[in-house]
Amino acid sequence: MSASRPRWVLHVQAQFWRILMGIGMLLHKLARPRPPRPAFTRDIDTTISPLEGTLRLHFYVPKDYNKLKKLKGNKRYPVVVNFHGGGFVLGTAKDDARWCGVVVEHVGAVVVSVDYRLAPELPFPTAVEDGADAMLYLAEHAEELMLDPDRFAVSGFSSGGNMSFTVPLCLQGELFDRTPSGARIVDGRAGNVPNALVVPPPTTIPSNTLNSSRIPLVRQKSRLDRIAMLRQTGASSLSLISSYKDADQNGAVSVMTEGSNAIVKIRGIVSFYPPTDYTQTRAQRRATCVRADQNLPAVFTQLFDDSYLQPPSLDLAHPWLSPGVAPARMLEALPDDIVLFCCEWDMLLAEGERFRDRLQNDLGKRVRFHKVLGVPHGWDKAPNPLKESIGARQQYLVACKELRRMFDVEDEGEESDHPGQSKRGPDLPRKKAS
Repeated sequence: MSASRPRWVLHVQAQFWRILMGIGMLLHKLARPRPPRPAFTRDIDTTISPLEGTLRLHFYVPKDYNKLKKLKGNKRYPVVVNFHGGGFVLGTAKDDARWCGVVVEHVGAVVVSVDYRLAPELPFPTAVEDGADAMLYLAEHAEELMLDPDRFAVSGFSSGGNMSFTVPLCLQGELFDRTPSGARIVDGRAGNVPNALVVPPPTTIPSNTLNSSRIPLVRQKSRLDRIAMLRQTGASSLSLISSYKDADQNGAVSVMTEGSNAIVKIRGIVSFYPPTDYTQTRAQRRATCVRADQNLPAVFTQLFDDSYLQPPSLDLAHPWLSPGVAPARMLEALPDDIVLFCCEWDMLLAEGERFRDRLQNDLGKRVRFHKVLGVPHGWDKAPNPLKESIGARQQYLVACKELRRMFDVEDEGEESDHPGQSKRGPDLPRKKAS
């Protein structure tokens, strides 16, 4: 176990790597064709997290958007809500500008990239709560923003790929009502995040459930019984959210808020190389990678885990953190259409494949799985100012084809996977409505 580091060290390290990553992303965006800039932004107040603040939404829109908005017509655009990567510590909403531009061009959708708040300043589950807040804001302002509430999808990269699953889980408006041993919680603590779940004292937590150097961070408010308290006082939008599966919408999920006509249907999820199981230690994850030299350096993974996975008693199987091991009843309520891209040279590949098998075989989801061959984690964000990352646009186009299918947008024609870059699993029969 490595020595614990003071909190200020995490902040300094995070700032240092944020600067370097910013330089890398600047170089990445210099390659032609240049990615688009956001058409406009919106700053919104948080309502779910007890740690109040604001977050910014970046809007990428089709060419006719502003013209039709001035005409005040009835057109409504499908929406892709995107979450960037960076281990919940680094990155900005502009990092996925190339993805956003390809989706706008080939799907005709509005893409909203979310600048959620980062750790170590704001550890788990603030990012997930901010993502849920973004979805609620778009639902409530869909008409004003010319968004089609019947055609939403969620996408994300790396940690944002994790959020592409955990934000819809958060929007279910329900959390655990049992302890890890299966006993029902009867003292009003149902749904607490994360300390309401009964976990062993830190001295008895098995070593394989903890990352080696996580240290306690002082929070502005205790998270003990936080969601239960917020629901009782009505101080959180989470207390007003409910979601349900639409039997007649091909497995879409409707999210609604009480006292409002705001309802959105989440048609599907597009997730790129996500972490899905934090109950696996970094050593266990690294051992599964076929190219150890291509793994993310430990300096990054340690910073990510020390910063985000707080407090040390955090239940690493919590569904807002590890969707791969979330209860079946929660995963069943995810949209049925799921597109999952994993990288061959990635420590996260094995857990991605396990998650695919669970979603597909145990829960009957329509999973389109793509293993991108010969590339490491985050290959599509290479800081090369001379050319785009090899194969990235091809994979983005594959994802766009799936989005057009989810949104019932007329297909542009058959587009095959890039030779030698991807293996696509067989299309699955549509799940029958129950």
